[in-house]
Amino acid sequence: MKSALMAAAAALGASRFAKPASAQTKHIRLYVEMDVPPAREREMLETFHNVFVPEAVKHAGYIRVKMLKRRTILQGTAPTQHNYRFELEFESEELRQKWIASADHQRVWPQVERCMTTLKDYPVVLYDEV
Repeated sequence: MKSALMAAAAALGASRFAKPASAQTKHIRLYVEMDVPPAREREMLETFHNVFVPEAVKHAGYIRVKMLKRRTILQGTAPTQHNYRFELEFESEELRQKWIASADHQRVWPQVERCMTTLKDYPVVLYDEV
């Protein structure tokens, strides 16, 4: 009886978490290497979390978006000025293209981008999930 109750409780607890995306879907990920000077970091992060993310989550195909701050380079080399990495995941490149063509994206991305020192000349890399 006790093990049945524990199993039921575990099953109920597991349902609290979001279900993973459908396995048959191959998503895309976009990475942007960002150079953000220390004086603009707070502004960029506040804009990302309070302006960009709330808008991005509304769009079809959106899966997730992250802002990563580089801690250290453990192996190899990387440009020293790239201190942030923006990571965006969408269900497909077609849906991401709709998002970036939207008036909403045209309004919110420049607010993040203006905090970067390398405007319009920063690495943007698109990957397909395989």
